[in-house]
Amino acid sequence: MENIQEYIESGILEQYALGELSPAEQAGVEAQVAAHPEVREELLQVQAAFGLYAEAHSLTPPAGMRERVLSNVLAQIAAPKPAGGLRADVDAVAQANSLTATPQPTAVPGEAVVRPMASAPAATSTPAWAIAASVALLLSLFGNMLLYSNWKSANSELVAMQNERTRFATTTTVVEKKLGELRQENQVLRSDEFRAVALAGTKTAPTAHARVLFNPATHKVYVDVRSLPALPAGKQYQLWALDKGKPIDAGVLNAATATGEGLQHMKDIASAQTFAMTVEPEGGSVNPTLSTMTVVGNI
Repeated sequence: MENIQEYIESGILEQYALGELSPAEQAGVEAQVAAHPEVREELLQVQAAFGLYAEAHSLTPPAGMRERVLSNVLAQIAAPKPAGGLRADVDAVAQANSLTATPQPTAVPGEAVVRPMASAPAATSTPAWAIAASVALLLSLFGNMLLYSNWKSANSELVAMQNERTRFATTTTVVEKKLGELRQENQVLRSDEFRAVALAGTKTAPTAHARVLFNPATHKVYVDVRSLPALPAGKQYQLWALDKGKPIDAGVLNAATATGEGLQHMKDIASAQTFAMTVEPEGGSVNPTLSTMTVVGNI
């Protein structure tokens, strides 16, 4: 729809709320309400306004009305009887209990009087109780609509709170994991069981510097980068352990480690005399590319 405000101001929402639209037009309005939140909000406001109007203009019977009517009827019955006796009482009661009385034919001397059978009095106006009942129904519908709207709003808020709790739990998990890694790194750095092997830069990268923390007893290996040249796309640093001149793959460095962000646990190495790093394709190589050796150091 090109102009939502123009649709809202067209008056079709008011007609929908009053039930003046055809089934096809009602379906069209409901489609717009489902597609556009602003149309739905306007319709709720229109229905709320109609409900308040009905409540403000509801009719309440005057206090003591029933007692006054009954007193009037009893007074007419207790009054002196005119000619006709019981007939006059019946007419008085009929007059007090109906807005219109059934006319009685006038007796003509010498003619038989044919009286019609009593019938229900014709209603000349809508009784106050019917109006009150209609207003009560409208208010009930309006109240149910408000309850449903409030329920949907509360449900949306509950979903938002659950999503926020999930995000908080995820963040907490990430923080706890990071704290665990920091504790482990601190234990490695402070442990006397690990040997620190300084890796100095080669001719291809004279300013590069890193170190390896090697535990001969547990065979654990950690790498700590101080400074390494940036890598071209599709390349990755790979750590090698040289045992009696034979290169052994110790694993590839992730991007965070290559930029100096914390320690990285590498592959276990049973024995080594030298550690070195080379630049290899992503995922590593079976054998080191010696021409790309960046840092190297002996134990």
